[in-house]
Amino acid sequence: MKNNQPRLWTKDFISISLSNLFLFMAFYFLLVTMPIYVVGELGGKNLEAGLMTTVFLVSAIIIRPFAGRWIEKWGGRTILLFALGLFLGATMLYFFANTIAALLLIRFLHGIGFGIATTATGSTAANIIPGQRRGEGMGYFILSSTFAMVLGPFLGLTVMQKWGVTPMLEIAAASAFAGLLAALFITAGKQKLEEQGAGAAAAPFNLKGLFEAAALPIALTGAFFAIVYSSILSFVSVYANELGLGYVSSYFFVVYAVVLLLSRPFTGKLYDLYGPGVIVYPAIIFFAIGMFILGTANSAQMFLLSAAFAGLGWGTLFPTYQTIAIQAAHPKRSAMATATFLSIFDTGIGLGSFIVGLAAAKMSFSQLYLYSSGYVLLGIAIYYVLHGRKHRGRKQEREALS
Repeated sequence: MKNNQPRLWTKDFISISLSNLFLFMAFYFLLVTMPIYVVGELGGKNLEAGLMTTVFLVSAIIIRPFAGRWIEKWGGRTILLFALGLFLGATMLYFFANTIAALLLIRFLHGIGFGIATTATGSTAANIIPGQRRGEGMGYFILSSTFAMVLGPFLGLTVMQKWGVTPMLEIAAASAFAGLLAALFITAGKQKLEEQGAGAAAAPFNLKGLFEAAALPIALTGAFFAIVYSSILSFVSVYANELGLGYVSSYFFVVYAVVLLLSRPFTGKLYDLYGPGVIVYPAIIFFAIGMFILGTANSAQMFLLSAAFAGLGWGTLFPTYQTIAIQAAHPKRSAMATATFLSIFDTGIGLGSFIVGLAAAKMSFSQLYLYSSGYVLLGIAIYYVLHGRKHRGRKQEREALS
């Protein structure tokens, strides 16, 4: 039976996954080092350092709906190469920035390139992956950005601490260039995407056309969980230092990625065989367990165990939700579905960072993560109401007709 399945690991799938890996490597390189550069080298304030991430994220969110429409009109590969070229060009501009204002302008431009590129990589991957293996394929594809999340901050901080800003920027630029180079090897799917674009070109412009309505329910569900995930991204290292576990904080995402890698072959195939429900509900429970363990952690073992459950939980939910968003839309609207999902998800991350920052001023991080476990469990009802109930109804209708 396995031999009858269409191939997943083709040259094009490997190329788009590598392109996504290098794109996110450059992103995470600069995400963690820009605040240090602003405060340490340019004499900026913490608020200005924080704006480096905010400006980048805002421009990425704004551009994504337009990017989805451009992909439908001109084809995924064309827009992908343009976006990666823009991303590389913006990365090169950091070498010439010596003021806060110039850096903010570059971050805004860089966010535009990132927003278009991430929309293009997601929709291109969705078109390359065989439909029968969509859940498995998207899981592996998104794993590339997960590895970047682990390697990028670690390498970026290490290089900057040992050799300074310039070598760090050189490696970021090399990573951006590698992402563009990998994308050049993508050939299959080009005609398919451009044929889809021919129909979109004739469609009149309207604001409603910038979003894919079918992807909104699962995108809102993803944003609900993204609020909690933002607390991990923003404060888990600070929390580790408070616990006296700073020496293992850098391994949190390493454990997260390892567990994700080990579980990916099983979760993706289960999705393709039985649908999202068999994956989503256990993953939400695992995520809640991870947050509970994190809130009660008093040793390195407990701290890293929480990373394992978070990886099994949220690390499974994110690619599953993105796959649902793509499959909910018409194939010609896969780019808009990707753009809609990522825009709303990033909004959840940005909103979550703000909310969690306010909450952290009122309670301890231990309390914050404990309460977050209950919040995550509420997500079972959110998912069921917004998507699970409808999917179950459609499944029962198909079974009755068969």
